[in-house]
Amino acid sequence: MRSEGLRSQTGYRRRPGHYNGKPAVVSPNHLDRQFDAPAPNVAWVTDITYIRTYEGWLYLAVVIDLFSRQVVGWSMKPRMTSDLALDALLAAVWRRKPSGQVMVHSDQGSQFSSSDW
Repeated sequence: MRSEGLRSQTGYRRRPGHYNGKPAVVSPNHLDRQFDAPAPNVAWVTDITYIRTYEGWLYLAVVIDLFSRQVVGWSMKPRMTSDLALDALLAAVWRRKPSGQVMVHSDQGSQFSSSDW
């Protein structure tokens, strides 16, 4: 191969900004970067992070109230599934017991765009 000037292909180069179509939008962005809530239990935000442990990865889902900036619900599991996000949301509802509607803002990840969510 060296004498013929041949080399193996080690990977494909991605073109910047090209990702095969438009991103899927599951729901519109109602929060629109308005991170100041006028009262408690008006807007909650949620996300998932991962923590490396000696036994492997641990996934943590957190729900935060935008008014107080306090964690109102959380859940940890060894797998990142929609149950992880749902358990955190249910913990927030159980702890706060909101009387009216609450806007819950999350990213468009598969856990937050499942039919159960």
